[in-house]
Amino acid sequence: MTPAINVLKKEKVDYKLHEYIHNPQAQSYGLEVANKMGVEESRVFKTLVVKVDNNSHIVAVIPVSSMLSMKLVAKSIGAKKASMADSLEVERSTGYILGGVSPLGQKRRVKTVIDSSAENLSTIYISAGRRGLEIELNPNDLKNLTDAKFVDISQ
Repeated sequence: MTPAINVLKKEKVDYKLHEYIHNPQAQSYGLEVANKMGVEESRVFKTLVVKVDNNSHIVAVIPVSSMLSMKLVAKSIGAKKASMADSLEVERSTGYILGGVSPLGQKRRVKTVIDSSAENLSTIYISAGRRGLEIELNPNDLKNLTDAKFVDISQ
């Protein structure tokens, strides 16, 4: 079990686990998920760690088919600027390795924003905390578990 799955079990949230064989040569972890599981790219969400103004971090959850807008993500939390955290910062702050970062069960809980496109979906797919393992859950459950808000943050 991963910390993300443990959170779901502890909170008694409905979810489904999906496993696939990860290809280490895959160029995009999220697109690999969509292709291997036969799921629309708009339903598979990636977890990105972003550094804002004073070097604090936030988590942005967006569809793998989209790009994160630094301007929109900064604006969504009242920051002036945002940039991607480097891989070492991501691993230290979340406890997960790239390609397996889940918005659930992170080492340090930080502010989380979820792209508003998730609101229109009955379920979305997020990383379960390791490459090759995905969680399918209701986006509102993810919002509640992470104290997140739905905002327009992708382009």
